Amino acid sequence: MKRKLIQKQPSIQNTLFLLSIIFLLFSCKTKDYITYYNKVNEIDSIYRKNKQPEEVIKQYRILFKKYAPKNQERIEEYETYITLADKRNKNFGGKKSLYKLISLLAPYEDSYQKHYDLFRKYGIDSTEVKQKIANWKKGLNKRLVDSFSIAFIRDQAEERKNPQLSEKNDKINARLLKWTFENYGYPSVQKIGLIGNNDVFMPMHPLFSHMIDEEEYPYFKMKMLEYIKSGDCNPKDYANMVDRHDLQISKKEMPFGSYPSYTAVIDTVKVNRNRKSIGLPALKRSSITQKGTK
Repeated sequence: MKRKLIQKQPSIQNTLFLLSIIFLLFSCKTKDYITYYNKVNEIDSIYRKNKQPEEVIKQYRILFKKYAPKNQERIEEYETYITLADKRNKNFGGKKSLYKLISLLAPYEDSYQKHYDLFRKYGIDSTEVKQKIANWKKGLNKRLVDSFSIAFIRDQAEERKNPQLSEKNDKINARLLKWTFENYGYPSVQKIGLIGNNDVFMPMHPLFSHMIDEEEYPYFKMKMLEYIKSGDCNPKDYANMVDRHDLQISKKEMPFGSYPSYTAVIDTVKVNRNRKSIGLPALKRSSITQKGTK
């Protein structure tokens, strides 16, 4: 007598589990920080122009549920959200969100001090704030901090008045940057901080602006765009590097209009479209000609 094979039907739990995995994979693929930056620019415009704090709080709350906040320089979206919500007695997440804010402020030295009253209101005293920042610093990649502290000193050797020395140092720094990308990803402030050993100031945009004539430039251009999408690279750093390359090396129009020039002619419609494509706000100019300062 032949036995009839009975095929087991997947359980409801297994089905739900598989669906959740598919959803998570789909979410990871579609989470693009360029979308985040553009949404921040849109909300910031509501905040600055229309003065609608309630709407700003609502929109930021929705955004931060989907994306880990960046609190970018000048816009400071997460800081704005928390301070506005607190003033209007709206729930922003209390201590948990304030701890996140402390970590985002940590690279910028004493910038957290202006929020002491807010921290105390939610039971976080100055000692705890300083301890959180000390712990954040301990979590930095020491190998990269050491390497980039030297790189930034090397970058500014003899105030870049010696062309031969600068050319030599830029090649060394290009190799360091490529090695970092390949082994650690983008050297963001959350990985190396902003102040290195012996108080060396380490903003990435001038370092990358000196990579425009290096053979690694096409690699940097490709990888930095990927890091913008992942939320690691600031769009301004990428735009500054690409604009300077196109203006000085390729001798063509700047795509993003971010590098100062006395002579560059800018098509604002085209530039604004390019800026939006990497999450930068539009240029606030109506003229097609921009004159900047070096």
